[in-house]
Amino acid sequence: MQAEEKSLRMLLWLVAIGFFMQTLDATIVNTTLPAMAKSFGESPLRMQSVVVAYSLTMAMLIPASGWVADRFGTRRVYVAAIALFVLGSIACALSHNLTQLVAARVVQGLGGALLLPVGRLAVLRAYPRERFLQAMSFIAIPGLVGPLIGPTLGGWLVEVATWHWVFLINIPVGLLGCAATVVYMQDNPRPATPRFDVTGYLLLAFGMVAVSLAVDGLSGLGLKQASVLVLLVFGMASLTAYWLHAAKRPDPLFSPHLFSIPTLSIGLLGNLFARLGSACMPFLVPLLLQVSLDYSPLQAGLMMVPIAVASMLVKRITTPLITRHGYRKVLVTNTMLVGLTMASFALMSPAQPLWLHILQLATFGAVNSMQFTAMNTVTLRDLDGSMASSGNSLLSMVQMLAMSMGVAAAGAVLAGFTGFFGSTEAAHTLHAFQATFACMGLMTLASASIFWQLSPEVRTVKKAESTEASGQG
Repeated sequence: MQAEEKSLRMLLWLVAIGFFMQTLDATIVNTTLPAMAKSFGESPLRMQSVVVAYSLTMAMLIPASGWVADRFGTRRVYVAAIALFVLGSIACALSHNLTQLVAARVVQGLGGALLLPVGRLAVLRAYPRERFLQAMSFIAIPGLVGPLIGPTLGGWLVEVATWHWVFLINIPVGLLGCAATVVYMQDNPRPATPRFDVTGYLLLAFGMVAVSLAVDGLSGLGLKQASVLVLLVFGMASLTAYWLHAAKRPDPLFSPHLFSIPTLSIGLLGNLFARLGSACMPFLVPLLLQVSLDYSPLQAGLMMVPIAVASMLVKRITTPLITRHGYRKVLVTNTMLVGLTMASFALMSPAQPLWLHILQLATFGAVNSMQFTAMNTVTLRDLDGSMASSGNSLLSMVQMLAMSMGVAAAGAVLAGFTGFFGSTEAAHTLHAFQATFACMGLMTLASASIFWQLSPEVRTVKKAESTEASGQG
């Protein structure tokens, strides 16, 4: 019995470390982008493709993660995921130009996309249902710690070594993870797997990639306007074709019937458009601090700590607020606060005192954390058992897609304003950043109208604990 309990405990640590690796790598590069740009002879204002490639790849693979784990076994897939992540990390460290780095980040994203969903599935199969929530709450903790230390660790590694070590530190952790997976993760009997909807998956994946590349093509890829328009049209046509295809299949990746649930459809659309604005902040803020305010990489990383700390502190008050005031009032008000807080970064300047910058960053962290919790829980609250898994995967995909498109959109807006102000000197780039923050804040502000469509009676946080535990914040 003790040996079985030890094996279960080690499985939790194994999945938690995998989740930590995934969330750490999603944030650790943000403070190192200027150093990478200098190494490659690129502009630091055009490095968003490094972030977009990782999150977009994850969004692409999430719809297939459950089927892959069922078809090939959780242990085998988890080992492959860690191995891909490590190989991608090595390729990132060996990259000699931006194109090679973006390609390596795609490989890294392929591994990262499988770490949490496959690990969560392994825990679900190993733990009795009455202990599952407690187990997932333990796994969620590294998901909060990764973004907390990621920017600071990245900045420190750039100053004491080089940006390459941001990726090289994954190697020993990954090798230990592979060995531990073989020893402690049981390859439970695999259920009969239905035929995978290859056509639907390809339509959905191509649509997501084409739309994201169209947005990123306005700045990072240097595509002409005609090429961007063609990509955008093909992407939207592919997404439309997917939903027409899914309506005819008995077992689609994501059933169109999911959208007959009002809270899920409003929650998903709200997640997409609200995150299009707020997802750009971890990318824009470290760039602003280093490029325009003359912060060192380590100082820029430390300035991200108030966001993470405030994010964790505000979790306790979110559920009571929703229970008292209802989802609609909380989400409409808080979405407006997120947008206004983002727009307030347009006022940042070197003349402002440090405490004001810290207060501004902490305020954003608090309202953004409340936004994530409220959006996630309202999306999943009315799903029954048969739809819960599919709805959760769809939410995860939308979150990652919004992150990639948000960073791509911010990069395009920043490039446009940089060209408008006509100089790469710090004073002129500051004006470009200020205008970009104002635009992205207004974009987030506009998404409040989506949450106004919620019924004022929707107020009980039915799925709050399970959503937070799954690390979807």
